[in-house]
This record gives sequence, C-alpha cells and structure tokens, in this order.
Amino acid sequence: MCAAMVHRGPDDEGSVQLDGVTLGMRRLSIIDIEGGHQPIHNEDSTVWVVQNGEIYNHLELRAQLVSAGHVFVTQSDTEVLVHGYEEWGEGMVERLNGMFAFAILDRRRRRLLLARDRIGIKPLHYAVDGKRLVFASELKALLRDPALRRDIDPVALDEYLALEFVPSPRSIVRGISKVPPAHTLEWYLGSGMHRLHRYWSPTLSDDSAGSRPGDVDERAEELCAVMRESVRKELISDVPLGVFLSGGIDSSAVAAMMAQLGSDVKSFSVGFAERSFDESRYARQVARHLGTDHHELTLEPAMLLDLIPQLPTLLDEPLGDASIIPTYLLSSFTRRHVKVALGGDGGDELFAGYPTLQAHRIAGYYNRAPRFLRERVIAPVVGRLPVSRDNLSFDFRAKRFVSGAAHPVAERHRRWMGSFAAEERTALLSADVRDQLKGSGHVRLSELDGAVPADPLNQVLLMDMRLYLENDILVKLDRASMMASLEGRVPLLNNEFVEFATRLPLDLKLRGLRSKFLLKRALRGLLPDDILNRPKKGFGIPVANWFRGPLKEQMLSVLSPERIAGKGFFDVDAVRRLIGDHLSGRHDNRKKLWTLFVFELWHDGYLKDHQTSTP
Repeated sequence: MCAAMVHRGPDDEGSVQLDGVTLGMRRLSIIDIEGGHQPIHNEDSTVWVVQNGEIYNHLELRAQLVSAGHVFVTQSDTEVLVHGYEEWGEGMVERLNGMFAFAILDRRRRRLLLARDRIGIKPLHYAVDGKRLVFASELKALLRDPALRRDIDPVALDEYLALEFVPSPRSIVRGISKVPPAHTLEWYLGSGMHRLHRYWSPTLSDDSAGSRPGDVDERAEELCAVMRESVRKELISDVPLGVFLSGGIDSSAVAAMMAQLGSDVKSFSVGFAERSFDESRYARQVARHLGTDHHELTLEPAMLLDLIPQLPTLLDEPLGDASIIPTYLLSSFTRRHVKVALGGDGGDELFAGYPTLQAHRIAGYYNRAPRFLRERVIAPVVGRLPVSRDNLSFDFRAKRFVSGAAHPVAERHRRWMGSFAAEERTALLSADVRDQLKGSGHVRLSELDGAVPADPLNQVLLMDMRLYLENDILVKLDRASMMASLEGRVPLLNNEFVEFATRLPLDLKLRGLRSKFLLKRALRGLLPDDILNRPKKGFGIPVANWFRGPLKEQMLSVLSPERIAGKGFFDVDAVRRLIGDHLSGRHDNRKKLWTLFVFELWHDGYLKDHQTSTP
C-alpha cells in the first residue's frame, strides 16, 4: 500500500505493527526534515500517529502542551497530534488549524482514531471488511488489499454522471468510503464497531442587509488583515515555497499577501497555445506589479494530449474536470523549483465568484417573464445559436442557462454545473444499472450540514463548498500536486479566513451582479484595477475541438459500441447519439463525452475485469 503512493512521499517511509494494527506512511519532508520520521509516538509508546498534511498552528499547540508537562523529541508538526490527543482526547481536532488526514492508535483504550481537516483538503479513504479496517490517502493504495471488493457502486456512478465527481462519503468502488471533511472515525479494535462524528460545520450568514460605505471599507480592511494572517500561517516551511499565479483575483491576492509579508516570492503559471484558453498575460502583469520571480511554461497541445493515457493513475477516481491535466503540468513545472506552492483555491466558493451565482440571480427575473415568451421565443432563439467550441462560449452558457433556469435552485445548480440531468442519465444508463438504482437518491442539501441557509444563493454557496470545492477542486489540487511530489497549500481555506468569510452578509459577496464585491474592495491598490475588474475565466483545455481532431480516434475507440456493450454500464445507442451530434456540430457535447471518456479510461486502468453486480 505504501509503494502505491511513493509519489505522495518520496523522501521517507515508515511503518509499525502493534496490537494487530499496522500503520504505514510515505513522507514528503517539509517541516523538521531530519527529525520528523513517522510513525511518531508519545513518551511511553502507548499512542502512535501517522499524518498526511500540515498543522499550521503546531508551534502554539506545542507551547501549551510543553507547559502541561509533555516532552517532545522532534520539531515536527505531527508530534503535537500524539501529545494533543493525550491532553485533550478526540476534542484535539477542534483545536487544529491545518490541512490533514491522520490516524492515531491508542493502545490503552484499544481504539484507532481517523480524522480529516475541516474543508477536506487532504483525502482519506477507508473500507470496513468484517472486523478489519483498511484506510489510505488514495484509492489505489486500498486496492492493493486483495480482500476488498472491486465492483462499481451504481449509485456512485449515477452521481458521477450527474456531478462529474463522486461526492463523499461514497467512492466509485462499492464498499470503499471517504471520511467526510470535519469528521473523525473511531474504530474499536477487535469488535468491528466504528463511529463517525462531525466536529465542525460551516454556517453561512443569512444577513442580507446592505452596508454603509464606511462599513464596507472597514470590513475590507479587516478582510485584508485576516487574509494576510492566513497566508503568514501557511508560509511555515523548512523547504523552498512559491505560489501558483493564474492572473485571477484569488491567486493574485495570495501572491500580494506573500509580497507584503516580505518574502522573496517565486510565482509559477502556465500559458496555452490556444488563445481562448490562455490567461498567461494576466499572470505576467500581476508578477510585474508585485515584483515576483516569475516562471512560466507554455503548454503546447502535444504536452496535454500526451498525458491522456496517464489519466487513470493521475485521477485515482473518475473526475470529469479536464483541468486536472494542466494543473498537473503546472505542479510538475513548479516542483522543479520549490517543494511547496500556495494557491488561491476557495475564493470563488467563499465570495460568490462563479458566474453561476450571477446566473441564479438572473434566473429569478427570467422566471417572472411570461411563459410563452420563455418557451416560444427565447428558448428557440437560444437553441438556434451556432455551436462554438471556444472556452465558455456564449452559446454554451446561454443554452445551459435556458435548460436549467425553470428548475428549483438545487436542481438548477446541478444541471448547470454537472454533465447529465436526471432524464439524460435514465436514457444513458443500461437497464441493469437502472434496476440497481431503484430506491436510491442523490445527496440532498439537507444532508450536507445541520442548518440549511434560508437564502437560495447561500444554499448555492453551501453546495459549492460542500460538493464542488471538496470533491472536485480540492481533489484535483491534491492529486495533481502530490503526483508531482509537490505540497499544495490553500490559505484562503485557513480556519480563520473561512470563519471570517462565512460570517459576512451575502450582499458583501454578490452585490447585484458584482461578484466578490468585498474581496475586490479589499484588494484595491494592491492589484491592478484591470485584474480586479476582468471577468472570471476557467482553467480549461480545448476538449470540444480535441474530440473532433487529435482525440477523435481514441474517443471513438474508448467509447466504441463493442466496448460499451461489453461492460454493460451504458446504453450503446445513447452513447452513439452523443458522439454523432458532437462530431456533426449539431451539439457541443464536450462535457458529456469527456465525463464518459474519463470513466471508461479509469475503468480500463483500475477495474477492467470487474463489472457492476448486485450486493
């Protein structure tokens, strides 16, 4: 299992076998390079720990624990976990500020404690097999255990088609689960019993009252101070670090804070040969403005296409976000220079940065228009717009808006963000899979947290945080960076910053149709105005064109009628229609075809000898 994850920790390996429990880990050495070997134990070897990640407030916790009489033998942040557990028990996790997945063996109480950070930055998979518990950072490590089943979970497959990812607590493999963010799992040795416990929940403010100009300026100053402190906390490292710089607001904000803190900032970006996908000029502009030591890699189509065969290994689990390819290439490029890179992930979810938030607000007005106008005039006109295969083209956005606007907010959001709507999945899935799905349902908003916000737009922000951010954005960052043996950090998801942002009124995030309102106000004077005011652009690749060009033959092979029929997941005719419509130019089916293409590639790489089966 450790050998399957050498890329996550090429510097060191450690394991211990005690009381019928084996703990193992691979280490990417960041703090206390020489002395931080794991597993780490307490003074009398009754508590042992392995950890993936970083505890940013470990120095403060260490000082408290030393004052309480605990004796440390390393400078590693991981050691605070064993002594913190001794002092505070399971409640220790509530004191941690970091990104982490860890396992603690308590030999006295004969239990194992698994824990995952608040937002889900670091992954943690597990499987219960009778009286055995098996856990790992990646699915590929769990699949080294020959006793575990390897068939597809049909509910997870259906959710993947809907969302382009498999949301926790499920995984794509039946019987393998993910520890949800902000959860601990207690395992009682020898009994086979376990208990999941949530230790934190995000609470979004439903205060939508407008603020006076003076209040806005005061909040903006406070936001800047909290962001600077969050970045400062995440600069802790005994190895060189840098920043991913896309030229967007969030990564530029992190770079600006690093520059303010006086560090010699090394910034890294990639550019694209295809113009509609390229943002490199904005990254260069920000780098010049901040005076960073900037490094840029231009991605030619061949560099991206050459990675397609490696997708199964890179993904670990099906993920329909094609931007994992340039993210991995950026991580590999960055790793040539530094071992840690900070990024701007989380800003869109916390500050209503996605265009879908604006679309939800517009949909409120659109749905008040007479029905005949929407159905007889607007929808036909939009349907006749010529198909463009540019990144986030107008026709692509307009058609998705019209197709989803009339639905309730949660379903509307699923349709806009995902690939296949419910009726499309019914047509796509084979009769066998549909039979297995009877009686199942998707994750509902009410199941994500204890309190559902009253404001529909806050509900969207919560869905983005608990579904898209956790299961797409952070998975992409983790897999891409760790495959390159690079630690990716996300200071905009630091505990203090998240707490501050979630308490802000919605009006300070989305004011009218102005997204990231307060964040942009806070950054005035720190970043160029044209960077703050330019529209958001995704980090994508030209999948639509590739399927009609250099990827066409591979796509036709992977999604051939013979292979589709042989595996039994999908209806052959439904897949054939999707391909035909895309190749003829009648419809832009890039998202649907990429979602299917990735799943089939992943299945060939992981589970080609295993089909769906009834329990």
